[in-house]
Amino acid sequence: MTAKSYKKAMKQLINKPAKLAKYLKHNKPKDRKTGKGKNQCKLCGRRGGHISRYGLHICRQCFREKAKALGFHKYR
Repeated sequence: MTAKSYKKAMKQLINKPAKLAKYLKHNKPKDRKTGKGKNQCKLCGRRGGHISRYGLHICRQCFREKAKALGFHKYR
């Protein structure tokens, strides 16, 4: 089950606490403690290609778009 469908089901069950508790017990994605799935991009939410150096916490695709605004420049 993907994270989006998990959140969608949570919205539908918010008014039914007993069913929500049972749903969470069996269907909640496990919390990630290590690995690629732990960190995600602050801007778009991607989990792969994560850059955490200098406290950026953004993916490489967003970094390419925002690098100039952040003060980085290319060396040749």
